[in-house]
Amino acid sequence: MAHLLGAEALHLEFPTKTVFESVSLGVNDGDRIGIVGRNGDGKSSLLAMLARRLEPDSGRVTVRGGVRIGVLDQGDTLDDSLTVGVSVVGHRPDHEWASDPKIRDVISGLLSDLDWNASVSTLSGGQRRRVALAALLAGEWDVLALDEPTNHLDVEAITWLAGHLKRRWSANTGGLLMITHDRWILDEICTATWEVHDRIVEPFEGGYAAYILQRVERDRQAAATEARRKNLARKELAWLRRGAPARTSKPKFRIDAANALIADVPEIRNRVELESLAVSRLGKDVVDIVDASVSYGDKLVLTDVEWRLAPGERTGILGVNGAGKSTLLGLISGSVPPTSGRVKRGKTVKVAILSQQMTELNEFLDDPVRVVISGLRTSYTFGAGSKAQELSPGQLLERMGFSNAQLSTPVKDLSGGQQRRLQLLLILLDQPNVLILDEPTNDLDTDMLAALEDLLDSWPGTLIVVSHDRYFLERVTDQQYGILGGRLRHLPGGVDEYLKLRAAAPVESVEAPVISTSSMSGTSQVEPPGSAALVEPVETTATLSGAERRAAQKEVASIERRMDKLNAQIQTMHEQLVAHDPSDFEGLQQQSTKLSELEDEVASLEERWLELTDLTD
Repeated sequence: MAHLLGAEALHLEFPTKTVFESVSLGVNDGDRIGIVGRNGDGKSSLLAMLARRLEPDSGRVTVRGGVRIGVLDQGDTLDDSLTVGVSVVGHRPDHEWASDPKIRDVISGLLSDLDWNASVSTLSGGQRRRVALAALLAGEWDVLALDEPTNHLDVEAITWLAGHLKRRWSANTGGLLMITHDRWILDEICTATWEVHDRIVEPFEGGYAAYILQRVERDRQAAATEARRKNLARKELAWLRRGAPARTSKPKFRIDAANALIADVPEIRNRVELESLAVSRLGKDVVDIVDASVSYGDKLVLTDVEWRLAPGERTGILGVNGAGKSTLLGLISGSVPPTSGRVKRGKTVKVAILSQQMTELNEFLDDPVRVVISGLRTSYTFGAGSKAQELSPGQLLERMGFSNAQLSTPVKDLSGGQQRRLQLLLILLDQPNVLILDEPTNDLDTDMLAALEDLLDSWPGTLIVVSHDRYFLERVTDQQYGILGGRLRHLPGGVDEYLKLRAAAPVESVEAPVISTSSMSGTSQVEPPGSAALVEPVETTATLSGAERRAAQKEVASIERRMDKLNAQIQTMHEQLVAHDPSDFEGLQQQSTKLSELEDEVASLEERWLELTDLTD
């Protein structure tokens, strides 16, 4: 593979910190490299040096002649005086850029909801980020350097971005460098991972999962080496005390396969213990949303929402921006009343929301972290049964990545990620039993995300998560719901099912350029927003004969009857679990297993029901 750029012995210092010492790297055609590491360890500085935007104190970066490097910064570099269209394609004639399938793909993937002629100055921060990314991807580059490209993108846009980058760099035709905390996209597209830590850059093969396995093996070997060193030191001391030569055998070690590394790792969450403890904290009733609809003026946001939250339930919520996710969270918390229908909350329910605004910290901005935590609870219990842990606020801070030195730092001087972690700590120490996390992964690096997930694994209560971070959503929740057309819909197939439903949804309006094909000229054309161009829906359902349709409708009716019976049994099982003796773990385990079997059967029937109704509609 052709060499594109390289770094030799890079050394970088800031006034109070040495960032890198003698780092040497290379990027070849076909490389798709993910860059990970803790916040503040130098990921963005590394990318800037490789893109020749930052000069190292010593060492050099070499770039093969003619190689073009495109960079997406974290900062906003758009010109407010330009329109969306000019920002993306410049002043090129429409027929010129519209005939490029790559540009058409970028526009439909990132800008389908934007007005092509709108001024950049009128856009929100998330919209500006998408325009900047689209402008970069519309260009011709040999190396792309992306700094947090998934910021402000929803699940659909992130999925599109992964597919676009894979297609573009699938045939050894350029290099990709990407800093991101989105572990799903790292796993989806990267052929290598660079970990930035302790003033070095350590390369690993593969995406995020492969990197984690290799890191575990590295740490295991390091621990084994340290244990061997200590053991030899003890034997040496014994030899000196005895005054006789020591006879030792050389320890034998082998590198285990990846599956052996995780063979003895227990389930990440003990659902029976957590649900039992959640019941004891919450009681039978949590939040029941019954036939609830919410309107703002003439706009209907949510309609006929039916949702009964159970003790210990862990649910992820999916939906595009503006779909009604915040409204749904407001129904649960009580901050948004239903326009029709009703919402009933249990008497013991205590809801807490980890919001995006971090308002919980406003009164503490000038206080050092240690002053903030000194007025909180002296301890907090995590987990259940024999694995319950009593942790002090200081231990929780350490678990969430705070050092002793940072305890004296005023809250206003903390980084965004540190403030986010402190915000969560304040909420947890208030001991809610229903926790709502609204985009909790903002500003957190991959190590801190793993620490947060570990903390939530032992948190007993009902958990609702809204996040565009697919990895995090699937990691901490057991089921997902989507808001589609104002309705709340269970997704037995998870995020993949949501993406399929969104892809199959009819186009309701045209707000951005609609790219159509003229059958007369054979050339691609672009219709501006507001034109009479129509998007013809693609027929995806098979044509059934009369007998086949009747048979399908009969099976649909049978499935609906069976699901009604199963749902009644599931409700009864939940009531039995609530009434069951919490100390009878074996009985709880048996009932929980039966409940899981019933829920799995319902999920399977729902999938079949969806298939049949698509055919018979």
